[in-house]
Amino acid sequence: MKILLTGANGYIGMRILPLLLEMGHSVICAVRDETRLSVDKETRSQIEVIEIDFLEEPIANKLPRDIDAAYFLIHSMSTSTHDFDEMEATTARNFNAYVADTTIQQVIYLSGIVNDENLSKHLKSRKNVEDILYKGNFKLTVLRAGIIVGSGSSSFEIIRDLCEKLPFMITPKWVLTKTQPIAIRDVITFLTKVLGDERTYNDSFDIAGPNVLTYKEMLHQYAKARGFKNWILTVPIMTPKLSSYWLYFVTSTSYKLALNLVDSMKIEVIAKDTRLQELLHIEPHTYKEAIDMAFKKIEQNLVISSWKDSLISGRFNENLEKHIQVPKYGVLKDSKQLKINNPDEVLERIWSIGGETGWYYGNWLWKIRGFLDKLSGGVGLRRGRTNPDRIFAGDALDFWRVLLADKKAKRLLLFAEMKLPGEAWLEFKIDENNILHQTATFRPRGLSGRLYWYSIVPLHYFIFGGMIKNIANQ
Repeated sequence: MKILLTGANGYIGMRILPLLLEMGHSVICAVRDETRLSVDKETRSQIEVIEIDFLEEPIANKLPRDIDAAYFLIHSMSTSTHDFDEMEATTARNFNAYVADTTIQQVIYLSGIVNDENLSKHLKSRKNVEDILYKGNFKLTVLRAGIIVGSGSSSFEIIRDLCEKLPFMITPKWVLTKTQPIAIRDVITFLTKVLGDERTYNDSFDIAGPNVLTYKEMLHQYAKARGFKNWILTVPIMTPKLSSYWLYFVTSTSYKLALNLVDSMKIEVIAKDTRLQELLHIEPHTYKEAIDMAFKKIEQNLVISSWKDSLISGRFNENLEKHIQVPKYGVLKDSKQLKINNPDEVLERIWSIGGETGWYYGNWLWKIRGFLDKLSGGVGLRRGRTNPDRIFAGDALDFWRVLLADKKAKRLLLFAEMKLPGEAWLEFKIDENNILHQTATFRPRGLSGRLYWYSIVPLHYFIFGGMIKNIANQ
């Protein structure tokens, strides 16, 4: 089958893409920015990539006509706290317009469980998208999931941050809300098994794991699975805004996502429908099994995708190409070079920078900078990195975004997503003479930008000087 995969560089899209290829399907990946599709060269050679922004007016003949099926995996909850529902509705309408002239037979949409009459804005939006997609010229299969638990999922990473960092928690009353989590492995199984199954056409199904738990019970069970205890005190006085700030400062989530999550966490999300589970003979994993499977992937460095690598986890929800050309004029620079004897080893150290490895010099200073960034509304250092030694363009790397990661050319280019009075780039490159070049470039915004740069020049002298020496292992 020829399959259109929207949201191909998202958390779910990156998980389902290799499985679709293994099943022998021809896959067209629809992404806003082709440079951000984080796949290896072998996978890239097996797929077709088309740049489409479903928020923009549809472009005629953009898609091949002979498409058989599509996955609609586009969500906008993390991009805005106000109009994400309008954005999601627009993407659904434009999607219908794009595929109207194709031979598409089935569209599979991953939605949220919407059984409660008192829906959050997030779940109302998901239901509205369903209604719009049902108007398309295709058979629609809707899978409604609750909390998705898996390595790299936003829900799992929030639970992980809370439990690992706070053995004692004072929590808002929404932690007593019931939900029914599902393992990411089961979500992918459902998504692949309904493909081409006519019994699922023009129908909506709930998918969930076997355990109905409160968020408090989920936190306790996580701690038990990890071999420690935690204590949770629930208070009724936390407002949604205060709860959002609590999640934002303690976890790696963005404030926009935290605010929308808190709004949804007040609503019970419990599956009322097990028809699909019985129809496809799928036995979902328990919550504990989902946690264990997630940590096996983490410990083996096999995390395929993480919500942190999406642009919505940072400050810039835009095309990365506009930043890939480092400016030469009107900028301030800190440039250092060092002759190296072991370029391959140095390259591996460059490719391992950030996350658990750190920044090779003055890590406590980097942590202070990350804390100050978080206080000012930035991303801080908590995103880390998805994989300890593999990097793709578009990946999050602490409070940087990877613009270019070309191992063959021995060049890594990062763009700063911390709060700054200007724009900043950090580049590492090894030339043909085995000279390691480390360049920090800053384009100041007004007088405040220049004052900022010159105020930290002494720190740059020690931090960047120590960093290049340690990367070079001298």
